[in-house]
Amino acid sequence: MDPDRARRLLALERERIEQGISDLAPEAAREQDDSGDDGSQALYQQEFDVGRGQDLQEQLAAVERAESRLADGTYGRSVETGAQIPDARLEALPTAERTVEEEQRAGAG
Repeated sequence: MDPDRARRLLALERERIEQGISDLAPEAAREQDDSGDDGSQALYQQEFDVGRGQDLQEQLAAVERAESRLADGTYGRSVETGAQIPDARLEALPTAERTVEEEQRAGAG
């Protein structure tokens, strides 16, 4: 994949993730201000937000790893075997660290 295209994809992914992180705090504050709530919905929302926040932090870490691979010239290669990751996979998942086959084997193990 062209390095400039990879940078653009990763920048878009970073922007999406950072927006998701920033959206979590206001949503949690609104839920707590809802005086008609018996507390269970607020608790559910809080737990959901914590889980979502952790997921977004993991995604952000994946973007940072991909940016590092791009900088050192290994972007687009499997971190496991060094095999080329198809451009179509990188277009769909710019942070891909393995080929589809390697991911499937890892999930089955």
